[in-house]
Amino acid sequence: MLRKLLSLFVFLPLAVLLVAFTVANRHVIVVSFDPFGSDQPAFALEMPLFLLVFVCLLAGVVAGGVATWLNQGTWRKRARSNQFEAAKARREADDLRRETQRPHSALPAPDLRG
Repeated sequence: MLRKLLSLFVFLPLAVLLVAFTVANRHVIVVSFDPFGSDQPAFALEMPLFLLVFVCLLAGVVAGGVATWLNQGTWRKRARSNQFEAAKARREADDLRRETQRPHSALPAPDLRG
């Protein structure tokens, strides 16, 4: 239910805005990577403006995801270590439970006569 509401109130208006942006900015622009030759750039691309914006947004999302993943490496390492220790503790607890459930041989009664 929450997912449907999220789709309806967030993703649907976002999709409408993206389509409107795409239709309004479909003219071709020249993207130049030559800061010195603006008349005859050494390397330039012609693309629609909306495509340039989408590529930049995608690059930002990918860069943010990589930065987050790299930043969380310490926490992932700690989680693996804690998982290993928890499994070891479970095995030890199971061994102790099995040991306490085994019938032990009864010790002889102490000789109280002296």
